[in-house]
Amino acid sequence: MNLIQAGSFLTLHYRLAGPDGGDLINTFDDKPATLSLGTGELAPAIEARLIGLPEGTRTQFELAPGEAFGERNPELLQRIKRSLMRELGDPDEAYSIGDVVQFPTPDGRGGYGGVVRELGEDWLLFDFNHPLAGQPVSFEVHVIGVL
Repeated sequence: MNLIQAGSFLTLHYRLAGPDGGDLINTFDDKPATLSLGTGELAPAIEARLIGLPEGTRTQFELAPGEAFGERNPELLQRIKRSLMRELGDPDEAYSIGDVVQFPTPDGRGGYGGVVRELGEDWLLFDFNHPLAGQPVSFEVHVIGVL
């Protein structure tokens, strides 16, 4: 029987639920997921819980607030001037609380999202924390295959 270890290639069904118990991701009603451990497809805390599980296992585990996606970091709340937003993006864009805005990384090779939390006269407050930072989550998994 194959056991999950670092670098394993997995075929599995999984369900990630937020603090309210609602599904964030659920593959049980569709085709299974395939992924490789250690490539960032799952949070490190979730991967750590999978290590050592044998093929065929079906289990569920709870992750404490902040364990899966880190704690909320107040330094990731940033005010950005509207003039800079007009300069870098669509000058006619109208922003609302809850909007997710994509920003390029400094090297231009990737991006990251920020959620508009407050609207000021000449600024916007963005939250760059992961949406589940500081939140408890549950993870259900059925390990179908391990290579």
